[in-house]
Amino acid sequence: MPIPEFLAALRARVGDALIVLPSVTACVFDDAGRLLFACHDGGVWAPPGGIIEPDEHPREAVVRELREETGLDIEVVDLIDVYGGPLFRNRYSNGDQVSYVITAYGCRVTGGTLTPDLEEITDARFLAESELDGLRLASWTGVALPDMYAWWRRTNR
Repeated sequence: MPIPEFLAALRARVGDALIVLPSVTACVFDDAGRLLFACHDGGVWAPPGGIIEPDEHPREAVVRELREETGLDIEVVDLIDVYGGPLFRNRYSNGDQVSYVITAYGCRVTGGTLTPDLEEITDARFLAESELDGLRLASWTGVALPDMYAWWRRTNR
């Protein structure tokens, strides 16, 4: 996974010490109420997203991340929630420690073709709640997924 220049410069100063990173995730649903998931390194699945870069508005970050990772153009519809805490902490294989604060947005596809970038994600697909058993999900999804699917049900009656 490529590291943004600002984060590489920060890591050069703090090494692998724990840092808090603001991030976003896009909750993109198809007409059947299936949520878009992306497969990351190690076969871990989660809704797509990424970190917010300096001076970037979170809504712009989620649009940028989706275009980069999936080839989809999206429109932000709603703020679902903001998440953080111990389940949002990660230690990467190189030793870097992060604690993510994730802003989750409900989004709608406006264009593009679903095409994983094969750099940050290796696969992407829409999944119903009933299809999640057996997948290796990111640790934080147990907290956030119920809210995400509930948001779709509430807004698509």
